Amino acid sequence: MFDPTAFDNMKVVIEGVLYDRDISGEIVITDRNDLLNIAKMSRQFDVSIRLPHSSVIVKMELKSDLHNLAAELLPNSLSDHHAGCYLNMQFFLEHDVEIDYQSIVKILRDIWGATRKISLSVHKKPLEPDKSIKTVITLVFDRLITEDQLDDLVEMTDFLVITLEKLNKAI
Repeated sequence: MFDPTAFDNMKVVIEGVLYDRDISGEIVITDRNDLLNIAKMSRQFDVSIRLPHSSVIVKMELKSDLHNLAAELLPNSLSDHHAGCYLNMQFFLEHDVEIDYQSIVKILRDIWGATRKISLSVHKKPLEPDKSIKTVITLVFDRLITEDQLDDLVEMTDFLVITLEKLNKAI
């Protein structure tokens, strides 16, 4: 038996909350990946969800690298400031007309705060018959998430659902 790392504990909390919501029918889990890169000693977990009857998808991604693991397992050798994980989210919107991207950014800033880094990518295929537009919005927390924020991760799922509802209405 081994001691779970901060990454493992946070992953289990996120999975538990999201799968409970999936079972209740509030959300639909569309994808899940749990990756271990042995060459770089890094971990990545991501889970993608959407609301029932909605095409807007969010992928929540948790990452931990060698520095994070070493800081946790060898606390005397590295600063505690490295023990934890990084969290990012990507929202995927598919639409057939241009949308007001300023209003999309406002929705995200109102829900997640003005300090979050937000980037948008728009993908079009103008020469193909299918004129659908795919927008990818990346929300970066840009700080280390620690086990002290486990309750925040649970609360964050409420914000995810609210964001999906508002983005669905915006497109």
